[in-house]
Amino acid sequence: MSGGGVARASGVVFAGALLQAVIVSSLVVGGGSPDLLLLVVISLGLLRGSIPGAVAGFAGGLVVDLLTLDTLGVTSLVLTLAGFWAGRYGETTARGRRLPPLLAAAVLTILAGVFALVLHYMLGYELDARQALLTALPPAVVANVLLALPVHALVRWAVRERELEPATEVEVVV
Repeated sequence: MSGGGVARASGVVFAGALLQAVIVSSLVVGGGSPDLLLLVVISLGLLRGSIPGAVAGFAGGLVVDLLTLDTLGVTSLVLTLAGFWAGRYGETTARGRRLPPLLAAAVLTILAGVFALVLHYMLGYELDARQALLTALPPAVVANVLLALPVHALVRWAVRERELEPATEVEVVV
């Protein structure tokens, strides 16, 4: 990845983090809110791979934690793992397919919500697990799935990245 590619990806992550912290987190639809930064990190992971996805997740999570004055590192850790998992999915199974952003958005929204709940519990916060998992998470999953394809297309355009090429055949040499 060239220096310009890193700068474009960094700009996309920073813009996604700012939009998430300032605007999107206050939009409540059906009891839950979409996670734009999670979708940006998933898209970068699918397009660029596991390590760039993890780095994008860490950087974006750190920006959101600093902007919201939340516990430093919780969002970073959740988004780092989400970016890594999306990248691994993009490097292996998702190559050459059209719907990986939808599947990755649904699964990783659920996993990120559960993991964030567990982390907050381990840090000693008083939590209402029923509200977090049964009231807020399903609308967030629906909102993220609806936004997954447009966000993925916008991120792909912004970082000027093509989809990963389908894996070629593997020849076993004996």
